Amino acid sequence: MLGLPDPVTACLFDLDGVLTQTAKIHAAAWKQLFDEYLRDRARRTGEEFVPFDAHADYDEHVDGLPRDDGVRGFLSSRGIEVDDDEVRRLGDRKNELVQQIIERDGVQAYDGSIAYVHAARDAGLRRAVVSSSSNCRAGLQAAGILDLFEEIVDGHVTRDLGLRGKPAPDSFLEGARRLGVPPDRAAVFEDALAGVQAGRDGGFGYVVGVDRVGQRDALRAHGADVVVDDLADLT
Repeated sequence: MLGLPDPVTACLFDLDGVLTQTAKIHAAAWKQLFDEYLRDRARRTGEEFVPFDAHADYDEHVDGLPRDDGVRGFLSSRGIEVDDDEVRRLGDRKNELVQQIIERDGVQAYDGSIAYVHAARDAGLRRAVVSSSSNCRAGLQAAGILDLFEEIVDGHVTRDLGLRGKPAPDSFLEGARRLGVPPDRAAVFEDALAGVQAGRDGGFGYVVGVDRVGQRDALRAHGADVVVDDLADLT
């Protein structure tokens, strides 16, 4: 059914890069945040300013991860260690930037993905969004697709429940639990390497990798059962 194995009765969708074109919003926000931070650090220390790469650095260090993990991961890749207060400050600043961009530019959904979700609903498949973002609900609302999903597991839920962020499978497992299905009867739809790994490690019935940026081989290596350019390809 819809390109999924017969036992699958539920779909767990990541938001950014799978349903909506908000991955580029997050990449832009991370770049502005880290470029400001690195430029200021270079002025203070005399080190060379090497800007954040919105493609390579984003994909490797922050895509799909909780904000605090993204801050720590990227700065650590540059040999920079900061305390928890600074991590939170930078994470909060990044969140502000995302909200500003959404308010200014809105959110655009991927037409093929939304058509797929409609087809999944019409076929009787259960549907949840599982995202690391604390702006998940706002993004769904801005894109006009909030009512297509029965459950939302976002950054607020993972924080309130103390769940580990992706690549740990905790958030996807919580999504399946809320839909009332075992993991092996749920499919995970992800564009981030960390999210695909979470689907694999959680023992889910099928993991769909969505390749928006040319990382097909890496998605497969991290555990995707199939890789598509758009969810419409599954039909």
